[in-house]
Amino acid sequence: MAVVAIIPARYGSTRLPGKPLARIGGKPMIQHVYESTAKAKGLDRVLVATDDRRVEETVRGFGGEVLMTAKHHASGTDRLAEVARKIKADWFVNVQGDLPFIQSDTIMRAVRPVGTPIFDEAEWRDPNIVKVLTDRKGFALYFSRSPIPYVRNGVVDLNGNKLMRGSKRRLWGSRHIGLYVYRRDFLLKFARLRPTALEQIESLEQLRALAYGHRIFVAIADERSVEVDTPEDLAKAENYLKQRGT
Repeated sequence: MAVVAIIPARYGSTRLPGKPLARIGGKPMIQHVYESTAKAKGLDRVLVATDDRRVEETVRGFGGEVLMTAKHHASGTDRLAEVARKIKADWFVNVQGDLPFIQSDTIMRAVRPVGTPIFDEAEWRDPNIVKVLTDRKGFALYFSRSPIPYVRNGVVDLNGNKLMRGSKRRLWGSRHIGLYVYRRDFLLKFARLRPTALEQIESLEQLRALAYGHRIFVAIADERSVEVDTPEDLAKAENYLKQRGT
């Protein structure tokens, strides 16, 4: 079964314009994402889907594969669907273009959206970090930029552990990593669904699937990759690269 990884790369980011071409360690971010993704075993093909010729030229310049898409797409998944109509594959992996250091192991075991524990309260409250809640079987209940669940009283964490007074290591929630795997038939169906109010309010495309009654399975992974959404995140990514020594 053919598995294709697609990296949506929109040039006109509102929080960080020109984000795919922002340089980290001397290389454009889209190159970091592409090279990290290409290390994952089990992928038959990796390509970038973009709406901008500057991104296209950059990807071709470092030897990557790229396809041009329309500019009007409401989300990265809609952009992914346009590519899925043009190429043949059974599964499509959506790797967000703002994850320059995504681990290949995470992609290899992904075949589903991924969440990681949040122990830092500042991260839990950061609207740039997407949170996810799941049911007992691992299916998503909701995704939000807000700190969910609401903590009415602080006697337990999300593992159900009772917290001692003064305890600093609390499981506040789970962070959603921008990595999805779609069956081709569902991806094309998803792109035909009208965006919902919740999706537009939170600016989270996965809420469209939940609003229409579709289920999303969430796997827990040990992924600490830097996500770049703002100029401050870009500085963090540069520091991360220096500390890693490469």
